[in-house]
Amino acid sequence: MSFQAKLSSGEFAVLAEMNTPKGVDISDLITNVRYLKSRIDAIAIPDMDNGVMHMSALAGGALMSQQGIEPMIHVYGRDRNRMALQGDLLAAHVLGIHNLLVVQGEEMVNGDHQEATTVNDLDEIALLQMIGSLTHGTDMAGFELKGIPKFTLGCAVAPLADDAQLEKEVESAREKIDAGAQYIMLPPVFDTAFYTHMIDAFKVLNVPVIASVLLLKNVGMARYISINDPNCRLSEDTIRRIRKAKDRENECINIAGEIICSLKETAQGVKISALGWEDRLPAILDSAGL
Repeated sequence: MSFQAKLSSGEFAVLAEMNTPKGVDISDLITNVRYLKSRIDAIAIPDMDNGVMHMSALAGGALMSQQGIEPMIHVYGRDRNRMALQGDLLAAHVLGIHNLLVVQGEEMVNGDHQEATTVNDLDEIALLQMIGSLTHGTDMAGFELKGIPKFTLGCAVAPLADDAQLEKEVESAREKIDAGAQYIMLPPVFDTAFYTHMIDAFKVLNVPVIASVLLLKNVGMARYISINDPNCRLSEDTIRRIRKAKDRENECINIAGEIICSLKETAQGVKISALGWEDRLPAILDSAGL
């Protein structure tokens, strides 16, 4: 069953996130994907989202399609103008990439090419409207296309600090849905009670809501997130649990699996991010019973 069909049917969708390499050696990417082929619905591929240069998501998506797994690529306006974006999306369709997630590209301040010129020709709403125009057969200049692309189109939600920001993001997501988004992707949160509260808030928009689960690697990573990304709501209890575990890596895998299990009844899917530990993704799926 395709990712779009799962969303339409209301079944729980499982995605894994994988970055393309910084270079042309795709061996690890392909190896990790093959272990997931019969276990997930799609591979989500960021496109230099953190301002770090690596192989484009377009190429990564084409590789996933070649391996028989549905790709989902990130689309944003930071690095490309409207002509380049439209050309890439037409190419995406031809290459077998039919799932898109429109995101807000991060600032370049933490990237590895800080001298790069930021474009931002189109914001998220304009991007969604542009993609909608393509799927109706015309480009942004009003010219008719020869052959019409089809996409399953989603939007992303920014990290949330409190209920006031949650309310604002729900309204922002409503605008994105009006502009053409068909599903919502939430950021990772380690407090499952608050995550359930978030998901319920977005359900009023009547589109599928997909949660994100981030694999912690060690105590140091957990501590860094708790200090620098408080919106993830990573508690001291979780950090203490990892520190006290006899097998810390396995404990991190179990934590990810438990979060996924807790979301099965509320979210319509989950995207799992392992941040370089993609070879552990099968173990996370085992832990979650998927």
